[in-house]
This record gives sequence, structure tokens and C-alpha cells, in this order.
Amino acid sequence: MKLTILGCYSATPRMLTNPTSQVLTINNHLFLIDCGEGTQVQLRKHKIKFFRIKHIFISHLHGDHVYGLVGLVSTFKMLKRETPLHIYGPKGIKEMITVQLKLSNSWTDYPLHFHELESDESEVVFEDEKVTVKTIPLQHRIYCNGFLFTEKPKNRNLNLGEVLNYGIDVAYYNSIKKGKDITLDSGKVIPNDELTFDPEPVKSYAFCSDTKYDEKKIPLLKNATVLYHESTFLKSHEHLCDFTGHSTAKQAATIAKKAKVAHLILGHFSTRYGSTTAFKDEAKTIFENTELAEDGKVFEWK
Repeated sequence: MKLTILGCYSATPRMLTNPTSQVLTINNHLFLIDCGEGTQVQLRKHKIKFFRIKHIFISHLHGDHVYGLVGLVSTFKMLKRETPLHIYGPKGIKEMITVQLKLSNSWTDYPLHFHELESDESEVVFEDEKVTVKTIPLQHRIYCNGFLFTEKPKNRNLNLGEVLNYGIDVAYYNSIKKGKDITLDSGKVIPNDELTFDPEPVKSYAFCSDTKYDEKKIPLLKNATVLYHESTFLKSHEHLCDFTGHSTAKQAATIAKKAKVAHLILGHFSTRYGSTTAFKDEAKTIFENTELAEDGKVFEWK
């Protein structure tokens, strides 16, 4: 599982920082999460094969999370894309994009599918044989969702030495990997745990975009491998959180600790601060395994 941060700052773009956008690589999927202004430039800069992106997840319709989307959709058209593109986001995202395409006479030549969300409850929005994606309802100034990406359980790994020792035919290998016991011609049953090793643990990534402190989402985040949580403010500006619908670094760390996640990544930093170092310092007083997002930074978990 790999995460590439394309942008991780709030509000307006600057010369050296970009608004929210990131790419998650998980089980051979390349998911784009949010699409702030400048996203397609960042995709090119970091040499991401963005034609592999088939699914885009938009948390909410504030500009720093979505104003790069119509440009990316249009670029795909100019590059003769044929593969369908699926966009998941709040109700209204279809109108936001299609009005711009209509007025600029830029209708796509490839299938463009919108999946508009409006439920206040968590729901599965994408699922195949490899990955499940469900929403994480968030508390912001407008309708907003985070997203939880979870790998499907992998097959068990063959203990080839034991399999060969018992003379088991290759035709049974797939069944063994799926956890089946094997009955030999003699009638002896070989338990699956003698023939296999445990698979790699299932990994999950929780993306919590703009949100004020809210413990209701903790059950959805429970034991996630990685939690990306917005931390717009430091403790000194906590009084702004309820009004703006944002969190502090300490609040994000508290959510991570209560949800018992393995790793916390902080992002969506207010541009009022000259450095992000203090965000990590504050969070680590509560949750030790904290890292800072940074434009262009790549995180990877084996």
C-alpha cells in the first residue's frame, strides 16, 4: 500500500504548496482522493501514470478539494482517453462538472460516471474482489465524507515443502490457498494450517478530510493501518475549530489514539503557520506514531 501526497495544505494554493489531493495505490488500484487546484500538474511532476486512475473520490465541494477536477477530466479527453472514469462525491458534483464541460464545449469522448452521495450514514461506494471503499461521514460546514479503503483478505501462502511431502496434486493448490483441508487417498485429513502460512495482514487506509473533532467516526476507523486526518490548526487556534469545521493536531491525535490506528498522518495545514513542525510536536504528546504530510512525499507500508 502506497500513498503519494500531491497537496496537503488548506485554503489557497501557494508557490510551493498545494491544496488537498493524493493518490492511494492499494492492491493494484490507483485511486485519486480529492482534486484541488493543480492536481494534474502534481501528477505529472511526480511521474504518476494517471491514465491508470479509474476512480476519483471527492470529500466535499469546497474549492481546495475539487477545483482541479474539471481540468483533469478535460485533459483526459484531449489525451484520447477511452477507459471509463468514475467520480464519487457529494450530490451536486455532477452539475458542477457538467456545466463547465457544456459551456466550454468539452464533453468527454470516454464514459464519465458520477456517483453522487447524500447519506449521513456510512455506506459502501465501491467494491470488487480486491478492495472495499466506504464513506466516513464527517462534520464540516457543508456535506462532507472521508473514505475508508480496505483490502480484501488475501489467500493463504503455500507451505510448498509440506505440500510436496504429502504428494498433493497441483490441482488442489488453489483450494489449499483458500483455507481448505485436504483428504489424502488413504483417508487421512491434513489440516490446512500444516500446508499453509498465514497471509499478509489486511491493510486499510482512512482518509478524513475537513472535519471538526467528532468521536462518532471512531468505530469506522478502528484498527486502521493508516489514518490521514486533517489538522488545520495548532492548539493556540483551537477556538476557531467549531466555527470553521476543522481540527487541531492534538484533536487528530486523540482520534487516532482512541481508534487504535497504527499510523497517523497529519495534513490540511493552515497557511498561517510558517512551519509544520509544531503540528507533529503537539500530536506526538498524545499519539507517538505520527508523521506529517508534505507535498510530494510518499508513504509506503509493506
